Amino acid sequence: MVTLNQYTPTAHSRILGLGASRPDVTVTNDDICQWIESSDEWIRQRTGIVTRHRADESTSALDMALEASREALEAAGIQGSQLSAVLVASVSYPYQTPSMAAVLADQLGATPAAAFDVSAACAGYCYGIAQADALIRSGMSEHVLVVGVEKLSDVIDNGERSISFLLGDGAGAAVVGPSQTPGIAPTVWGSDGSKAEAIRMTHPLTDLRLIDQGQPRPFRADLADKETGEMPADAPLSPTLRQDGQTVFRWASFEVAKRVTQALEAAGIGPEDLGAFIPHQANMRIIDQMAKVLKLPESVVIARDIADAGNTSAASVPLAAHRLLKEHPELSGKPALQVGFGAGLVFAAQVVILP
Repeated sequence: MVTLNQYTPTAHSRILGLGASRPDVTVTNDDICQWIESSDEWIRQRTGIVTRHRADESTSALDMALEASREALEAAGIQGSQLSAVLVASVSYPYQTPSMAAVLADQLGATPAAAFDVSAACAGYCYGIAQADALIRSGMSEHVLVVGVEKLSDVIDNGERSISFLLGDGAGAAVVGPSQTPGIAPTVWGSDGSKAEAIRMTHPLTDLRLIDQGQPRPFRADLADKETGEMPADAPLSPTLRQDGQTVFRWASFEVAKRVTQALEAAGIGPEDLGAFIPHQANMRIIDQMAKVLKLPESVVIARDIADAGNTSAASVPLAAHRLLKEHPELSGKPALQVGFGAGLVFAAQVVILP
């Protein structure tokens, strides 16, 4: 006889606690300019970024996820053993399998909680919140840990100027649990794979061959070339990120902005009802454009974590939410509209009640 981990279905769920991990190493725009031909002024004007945090070699993505998760659990007032599921969103975890979620669950004492990773880039955390909400309301879980974590410094080619200067490291975590009142509104999400090439992670030498030969080359082929001596043994094989900045900017500023408006409609509220707007911290100009499309009143606090933290992909939204509550504790219990968008291209938006 199989025993199912079934809990009591509930009409609502909510975020019970948030946690964050920010690396100690601060990288300024002047630091960035030693690798690319640019200036502090140009980077600030184009992106709004002043600094970004990056982890040292001894700090892993798992280390940051663990720190953020422990704070979230403490804030929620529960133990790791009370978790029914652990979801981790990341594009920079160095192992395709096993999942980071399974290892993290073990270190938190959550075994035998269900555990899996989410690959939805900068929308990963919001995807995770949508899944946590569904798991709890269906009765499949009672408490779910959702983590967005990136060590993007592991996949940065510092001399590449389409995206490398934007990126930072960090982790944000949320504990989601049952609620007697609505705490997570319906999620509006989707994808547009026709723009898959707009943001991509590639292997440097493989990508050059793709351009030269007009066709992809398997990663294993690079390894074989090292064995035969056709490629230097010390040639880099680590993946690096690239993006078509203009395509991403137009898509996020206009197409995703429309979807964010739909998320408000799904929640049954208007912009004037919001306490905060927490968009993915991709670019300050995109944030401003979305706020304009939404016609947010001045009373709505807009997260601008990007100025100090840079673009942290899946960690972006929870890190921004965590900082917003630290700086504006009066927002606790208020509705916030959060949206993630990125490689895929994918997006997800929902209104949540801040813990």
